Amino acid sequence: MPHLMNTYNRQPIAFTHGEGCHLFDEQGRRYLDALAGIAVNTLGHAHPRLVEALGRQAGRLMHTSNVYRVREQEALSERLVALAKMDEVFFCNSGCEANEAAIKLARMYGHQKEIEQPAIIVMEQSFHGRTLATLSATGNRKVQAGFEPLVSGFVRVPFDDLSAIEHVAANNPNVVAVLFEPVQGEGGINIAHDEYMRGLRRICDEKGWLLMVDEVQCGIGRTGVWFAHQHAGIRPDVMTLAKGLGSGVPVGACLAAGPAAGVFKPGNHGSTFGGNPLACTAALTTLAVLAQDGLLARASQLGNAICGGLREALSGVGGVVAVRGEGLMIGIELDRPCGDLVKLGIESGLLINVTADKVVRLLPALVMTDAEAKQLVEMLSALIRKFLGA
Repeated sequence: MPHLMNTYNRQPIAFTHGEGCHLFDEQGRRYLDALAGIAVNTLGHAHPRLVEALGRQAGRLMHTSNVYRVREQEALSERLVALAKMDEVFFCNSGCEANEAAIKLARMYGHQKEIEQPAIIVMEQSFHGRTLATLSATGNRKVQAGFEPLVSGFVRVPFDDLSAIEHVAANNPNVVAVLFEPVQGEGGINIAHDEYMRGLRRICDEKGWLLMVDEVQCGIGRTGVWFAHQHAGIRPDVMTLAKGLGSGVPVGACLAAGPAAGVFKPGNHGSTFGGNPLACTAALTTLAVLAQDGLLARASQLGNAICGGLREALSGVGGVVAVRGEGLMIGIELDRPCGDLVKLGIESGLLINVTADKVVRLLPALVMTDAEAKQLVEMLSALIRKFLGA
């Protein structure tokens, strides 16, 4: 019996190796991976260019310290700033760390404006992490239960509802920032309208607030653009990244622009492992392959094909509420809890996820082929039909 804390409801399966969009278990059985480590394995498994780059870097230098310059970190910051049209980057190791940095930055920004109790507007059904501050910001009571007292300073409003933001703006003088996900992943693949994001940008500009975008799950090309907020043609003041940035190697980033740039000074924040040479090499390689292989356009094409195929295959099936997605963030909402589909999928050789109790979530690697996308549609639609008794 492994001496692991019982923090996960693990499936009784372990994998020995992977290749592209497939994983292989201890018995050698092959699985189509439509989850990619929950939007982490952007380039799939064992991508040759990533394997080669990591091996080369590991043989040279893996870690020094942020008390010195780190060349790979500097190169990655330049690349991210260019893609996002932002000004500066703090590197860490995960999404919750990136969001923690954003929350601290917003509070410091507020104090610099002489606001004694700075508050951040956050969304219902959101997910920002499991540290004490980020779970307090999260709009899911289930992840907060048992960890009270929660961190104060968050004002919660409905997602994709601009009037709710305007109401807070008119009544709460302590607000200094808005934090939201352009596509809520854990919340059930809920997609913010472009008009909503543009409205947030307008209100933040009018009120002098920071617009902070959590792109941990929806960033790095997954929705067909580098960062999902770019669909609305806006630039945030703060953006957080992780998951797919390193294609499996832990790396996170908090980017700042405009009024958020320059808020942190030496000693205000830090990370021992953040921005180490190995992690930055993984991120640089991921970004290079995405650009060189045209994988952003592929994410849009594959997403449209998968959504279209599922809508056609599930048309008229009772119990299917909606099929929605943006690029390769896809949700199939049912009218009932459907967690059992995960086990049924494993038995059929398909790896999927269920979130928000009733939403089948698909987050495949951006290297998925047309044939694999077609296979995914066929396998999943059959599973859902069987589950619903159709």
